[in-house]
Amino acid sequence: MMADGLVRVLSALEAGETMNRLEKAIVDRGLTVFARIDHAAGARAAGLSLRPTELIIFGNAKGGTPLMQAGQEAGIDLPLKALVYQDAHGKVWLAYNDPHWLADRHHLPDLPNTVLLTKLLETLAAGATAA
Repeated sequence: MMADGLVRVLSALEAGETMNRLEKAIVDRGLTVFARIDHAAGARAAGLSLRPTELIIFGNAKGGTPLMQAGQEAGIDLPLKALVYQDAHGKVWLAYNDPHWLADRHHLPDLPNTVLLTKLLETLAAGATAA
């Protein structure tokens, strides 16, 4: 089952390298990395198993604030997040919420930031997943 509003990009790299490249690209663009969460490590610490699964939370006020000014509840989906995971078939994916879907979810008007965030996420994902 696929989640609504989720963009998935197949990676040519292993999960750790995909996430490392994504984090570097985020930092290189001057964005803030708020957290990098290794869900698989958390599972191991609890005595459970989970294929490689990492979440990165990132952004900046210039990108997200206009969305929250238009609809403050958009803050539940901000800052931006991206998930890198290995599926049951060994394929590595980078997934993120489509900014247009977020705008629809929060009934936001057509904002330039939605287009800019979409282009940013597409660029970050393409760079992090390419061989």
